[in-house]
Amino acid sequence: MNKYGKVAVLMGGWSKEVEISLISGNAVLESLIRSGVDAHPFDPAKQSVFELKQLGFSKAVLMTHGIVGEDGILQGALEYLQIPYTGSGVLASSLSMDKHRTKLVWSTYGIPMPKGLELKTPDTQLVKENFNLPIIIKPVHEGSTLGLSKVYKWEELPLALEIAFKSDKVVLVEEMIVGSEFSITVCDGEVYPAVKIEAPAGEYDYQNKYFTDDTVYICPYPLEDTLEQQIKSYAKIGYNAVGARGVARLDFMLDKNNKPYFLEINTLPGMTGHSLSPQSFKAAGISFDQLCLQILDGASLGG
Repeated sequence: MNKYGKVAVLMGGWSKEVEISLISGNAVLESLIRSGVDAHPFDPAKQSVFELKQLGFSKAVLMTHGIVGEDGILQGALEYLQIPYTGSGVLASSLSMDKHRTKLVWSTYGIPMPKGLELKTPDTQLVKENFNLPIIIKPVHEGSTLGLSKVYKWEELPLALEIAFKSDKVVLVEEMIVGSEFSITVCDGEVYPAVKIEAPAGEYDYQNKYFTDDTVYICPYPLEDTLEQQIKSYAKIGYNAVGARGVARLDFMLDKNNKPYFLEINTLPGMTGHSLSPQSFKAAGISFDQLCLQILDGASLGG
């Protein structure tokens, strides 16, 4: 497919999600090659991004999960080089990587979310004054549940904060929503089927996300019509509110009364064998190879 020119699939990078980035990137790379695209791997942690221009790449497919690759920094470099790239632009990438500021933006649109508090120091007293147990402690700028802890007893709080602050300078405290875990994918304004996640013991952590077959995924999940339309509406509003572009995944919970609570948006969702967004597209009749071409077709500058 020479219409794309020489395509770089960026993977690896500098974040703690490098392992997942390589799995996602290689899956996309192999798919594009199967489709006849002149695609090549490129790790920006091992080669200067400025070499993309020197090597004659005309487009970049981003599979660089986590800090630097997903937070607008790499996107800004590609804007400077005038190389069209996939996924969200600089502002949307930067904003969406910050869970707290995403919540601030979403709150102005009436999107239901768990109560949250940003911490820049491990202030246990402030947490106790603002929350009842159980709560979630997580780094503001990390993904894949890295650095996340669930706190059921106050004596667990100091360690949970210590773990989170090892990963980030800023930490988010949230009320824990007890219920069912879901994700829903939006691509260029179109909302795809929701995925229900049933992880062992309710622990959808790094291991159960990527490296076991014990987690059960149900897609499409049969939601009641009115609730489904409500969730799709919130997902589309949340996607547009941050200025997302291309494929983005929004995570949400349904409590015991089937009330939705949106948690965050991921502007570079995983493309591994266990990843959620490809399952949403598959349920809509779009194969993985078709999805990868659709992602590539969306490569652009700006936005």
